[in-house]
Amino acid sequence: MESKIPYKIYLTENEIPTQWYNVRADMKNKPAPLISPADGHALSIEEMNPIFCEELNKQELDDTTAWFDIPEPVQQFYRMYRPSPLVRAYFLEKALDTPAKIYYKFEGNNTSGSHKLNSSIAQAYYAKAQGLKGVTTETGAGQWGTALSMACAYFGLDCRVFMVKVSYEQKPFRREVMRTYGAHVIPSPSMTTEIGKKILADHPNTTGSLGCAISEAVEAAVTNPDYRYVLGSVLNQVLLHQSIIGLEAQKAMQKYDIRPDIIIGCAGGGSNLGGFAAPFIGEILRGEANYRIIGVEPASCPSFTRGKFAYDFCDTGMICPLAKMYTLGSQFIPSANHAGGLRYHGMSPILAQLYHDGYFEACAVEQSSVFEAATQFARTEGILPAPESSHAIRVAIDEALKCKETGEAKTIAFNLTGTGYFDLVAYQQFNDKTMVDVIPSDEAIADSLQHLPKIGNN
Repeated sequence: MESKIPYKIYLTENEIPTQWYNVRADMKNKPAPLISPADGHALSIEEMNPIFCEELNKQELDDTTAWFDIPEPVQQFYRMYRPSPLVRAYFLEKALDTPAKIYYKFEGNNTSGSHKLNSSIAQAYYAKAQGLKGVTTETGAGQWGTALSMACAYFGLDCRVFMVKVSYEQKPFRREVMRTYGAHVIPSPSMTTEIGKKILADHPNTTGSLGCAISEAVEAAVTNPDYRYVLGSVLNQVLLHQSIIGLEAQKAMQKYDIRPDIIIGCAGGGSNLGGFAAPFIGEILRGEANYRIIGVEPASCPSFTRGKFAYDFCDTGMICPLAKMYTLGSQFIPSANHAGGLRYHGMSPILAQLYHDGYFEACAVEQSSVFEAATQFARTEGILPAPESSHAIRVAIDEALKCKETGEAKTIAFNLTGTGYFDLVAYQQFNDKTMVDVIPSDEAIADSLQHLPKIGNN
């Protein structure tokens, strides 16, 4: 076993990044603008201000500023749980008997249990600075809702969370953490919004989706002038805030002259993969380095691998702006599986454009194989991983086993963005061998894609 590289590589407090990196500044083909569902014109900051916070809108639409200063109050909050460690997975390597070197960035070392706190505290700060009373949001597996409830408690903001119904029922403990931090948690779709009532009328037995919950959260925000809507993934601003993950990873690797060959992140809306990979993609865009980057999505909700690159509604209720992304159609509702936060029908416009331009690859994996990898990781590395992050673990193990076959000692790095201690219903089903893999048919996806808006896709 190599001794010069420690199990955990930590930065010092003074080495925590003080700026976020905006990968759009280095992209040759910028993400397509958000457009109006009414007539297709590109939305201005002024038009978006009733939905999102003003400063966040400026970040959302900025394609030229490479670096954004992290506000001092946000930096102070970061110091409570950052820097997060870059860990050498020596025990996993030994169990796999692979010559590959495996590293993971562990973002689960905070009460929210995930990386979501990196953006929630920033968004809550900007809402407070604007003088708002509170914010609304949606959450899938619950990590984002938990993180936002913590951030709102810190800044004294009201927090209203529309939680995807299947997760609300399967993950009551995550729900209770949110309530402990003062959040109001509503299962979605609900009867508290007009959109929710319509969705329930059309699909009375639905288990919900992130698209449904987004519609309700946006409606709740735009009908109250003292509130704004905040989102934990997909948006450009979120990937900006999450870039601190990749920036820390870069610094940690530089300390020991580590150069990753393969970089892996799970892909649902984009915050995990985008936050980890963006600084490395920046190196590729600037011609400074080359990496193989893999986005891993669930086979039950395969936006990259089976979706279409097109303008689509970001929500099921079709009230949000249109974004150009890889999408399965806003009316697509995935099966009630345990992909958790990876149940979104679309994908980050930034990642969609980069994927379309060939800067990284994507693959889809079934949940039974994901939990098989999660179990092996837990038994060797001592961390019970979240289902979302376990998608990246699955492919990291697969790549390490390929190295075993070829004898190549490649360096693999993946983003472990959360713990799975609130996901034990899923682990129970895997252990009881009652877990079922559900993969949507070509016909189901085609039917959903028929509802793509004509505006922007003519």
